Amino acid sequence: MHKLGLIGGLSWTSTARYYQLINEAVHRARGGQHSAPLIIESLDFAEIGRSSSEADWVHAADVLIGSARRLEQAGAEAILICANSMHRVYDLVQGAIAIPVIHIADTVGRRMKADGVEKVALIGTRNVMTEKFYRQRLVSHGISLLPADLELADRIDRIVYDELTVGKVSRESERYMKSELTDIAKEDVQAAVLACTELELIVDLKANVLPIYDGTSIHAKAGVDLILGQ
Repeated sequence: MHKLGLIGGLSWTSTARYYQLINEAVHRARGGQHSAPLIIESLDFAEIGRSSSEADWVHAADVLIGSARRLEQAGAEAILICANSMHRVYDLVQGAIAIPVIHIADTVGRRMKADGVEKVALIGTRNVMTEKFYRQRLVSHGISLLPADLELADRIDRIVYDELTVGKVSRESERYMKSELTDIAKEDVQAAVLACTELELIVDLKANVLPIYDGTSIHAKAGVDLILGQ
């Protein structure tokens, strides 16, 4: 099996989910006592997690580049950045190392294209929902997107940074997301993309009237494919 590197801690709650998903899939594929050969660099989320200014993002890029280089030197053959928002500095990280960094939006876009999905609602934190770095990746796969809902984006920011990244799961937030997804299902879309690695903690992926594409599980599957050489 090939060795995969994870840039985690962004947050630790979603990194734990990546670890679980990847190992469960490797076990299903190989059986017995097999588990995934992983190298995890778990960063301090407080240092870069709330990046907003350009100076913040320059610092975040430096932190992720350093992490990626250490993973490469440790023998990783590819890397996952275990956070949607940090893909804002993807190009800088990929440009600093020789091994591939698997882009989360590309994995989601390819999956939806294969399923014939062409119009979706993008759901995530404010920078993911409103900035170009994620939206343009999906568009490049033939996906069209609803305009960003700024009120929803702000509420998700509060849910993610005040609750989910510190391991808090509230019934109020679960009900809010279920209500929002029910409303989005009434729009002219075929599916919703959960473009926040923590949102799976409060969204039941199988109990919604609208198909849900969860970036965390799709991204993790792409890492499994790398490990298994598929």
